[in-house]
Amino acid sequence: MTPHNNAPQGAFAKTVLMPGDPLRARFIAETFLKDPALVNNVRGVQGYTGSYEGVPVSVMASGMGMPSIAIYAHELYTHYGVENIIRIGSAGAMREDMELGSVVAGMGACTNSAFAEQYELGGTFAPICDFDLLMAAVEAARELGVKMPVGNLFSSDTFYDAAERNARFAKMGVMAVEMEAAALYCTAAYLRKRALAICSISDNLVTGAELSPEERQNSFVNMMKIGLRLAVKMADR
Repeated sequence: MTPHNNAPQGAFAKTVLMPGDPLRARFIAETFLKDPALVNNVRGVQGYTGSYEGVPVSVMASGMGMPSIAIYAHELYTHYGVENIIRIGSAGAMREDMELGSVVAGMGACTNSAFAEQYELGGTFAPICDFDLLMAAVEAARELGVKMPVGNLFSSDTFYDAAERNARFAKMGVMAVEMEAAALYCTAAYLRKRALAICSISDNLVTGAELSPEERQNSFVNMMKIGLRLAVKMADR
């Protein structure tokens, strides 16, 4: 038990899917998991554990922003024996050529956050995902027929960002902006665990285009299926 998680020991699976929204966590559990059980609901984050294709899988919300996901990830990694956390959320495309509805995998995560300063490294740390998780996710997307570009994300501490800054990051090849991946990657690196962020492109910040509610739901389901298949692939790794 932790200040933010009242689940008993052994309640979480080796792999946890982590959307930002608690209602999305419940949707995944009720739609895809067999025999899902609510194991944590402190602050309404709704953490569930069930099985998918015979493999134990958990899903729990992270809340919004880097401090929030870092708290939950730290507690899952250190108190509950979780090895893999897969962020599944939405992102805004920062380049004109990024397709709406595509699912992107964050090989790295740039950031404007000072999150990594806590480690007193004396330099600039580059937060990256776990390679095994990334390769398994690429395989899963290919098997499902879902287009999933792989590259750099931008994890922002601010939601209402300046367009000029986004354009500068886009010139460096950064695909999309979200708000959690960098802190998740730092936490996993520090604790010698595995992490990956896969996100659905729900809108394009350059063109102003955005998905309809129906299109957004379909895009999110593709992302969820990749995450679930990834959990199955990592069961014996």
